[in-house]
Amino acid sequence: MSERLMSQRLSVFKTYKLYVGGKFPRSESGRVYEVTGSKDENWLANAPLSSRKDARDAVVAARKAFGGWAGATAYNRGQVLYRVAEMLEGRRSQFTREVAEAEGISKAKAAALVDLSVDRLVWYAGWTDKIAQIAGGANPVAGPFFNLSTPEPTGVVAVLAPQESSLLGLVSVLAPVIATGNTAVVVASERSPLPALSFGEVLATSDVPGGVVNVLSGRTAEIAPTLASHMDVNALDLTGADADLATELEVAAADNLKRVLRPRTGEDFTATPGTDRLTAFLETKTVWHTTGSLGASGSSY
Repeated sequence: MSERLMSQRLSVFKTYKLYVGGKFPRSESGRVYEVTGSKDENWLANAPLSSRKDARDAVVAARKAFGGWAGATAYNRGQVLYRVAEMLEGRRSQFTREVAEAEGISKAKAAALVDLSVDRLVWYAGWTDKIAQIAGGANPVAGPFFNLSTPEPTGVVAVLAPQESSLLGLVSVLAPVIATGNTAVVVASERSPLPALSFGEVLATSDVPGGVVNVLSGRTAEIAPTLASHMDVNALDLTGADADLATELEVAAADNLKRVLRPRTGEDFTATPGTDRLTAFLETKTVWHTTGSLGASGSSY
């Protein structure tokens, strides 16, 4: 092919879409909004402007996927999360560029954040079959009973991703939710949604069942109230909400007694996470069982 023809080639701009139920729909409203670079305000792409119906559709998908994901073995969930890390690692250059543009930082700093995101997924993958050891156990009781507590996932969790940390923050709030067997509806950073929307493509090729994670983009203040008041959403992570919106959403969440994780001021997503987010959306099931005799000797267990 001649250099002249090569020079006439038009670039193929990427079309960013939502990720709902394992598919990539446009917003049902047909709306989009312009996403610009944090540093230079240059146009980057048009992102879908999700509607309330998109949010409801995402909840339906998350609920449908919950039984299978919660019923999978913890070891299997760890394998899937590790596969997500593998696929993200394979697209490191793309995410480095997107994070640099989204957050207005150098490519070197963006690459470091992408690496931390991969490491964070591996870290949570290692916890899937261990969290039960610290969140459950045998309880001493005054009587001839076994008393055993085991953690179980809460259900469908609506996650408002951090506004400033477009990828590492997203991974840091999402990974513990799905590691413990919950399904998620994620509202991406309003200003910098592109890394989150691309992360949906990573999830789609990483053995994550459709509906386990659903990614929406748009106006946080428009989408979040629908999720907070939705009676089939079991919990809220309000990390990406400002103080006034967080209060409004917490009030709405009280209608069906949702678990709520409020925003944490000055949270540093580069720091090694503890287990707080792993246990934030777990319920504890306690079972009592009588002890019995082992035979004529009268010994018991």
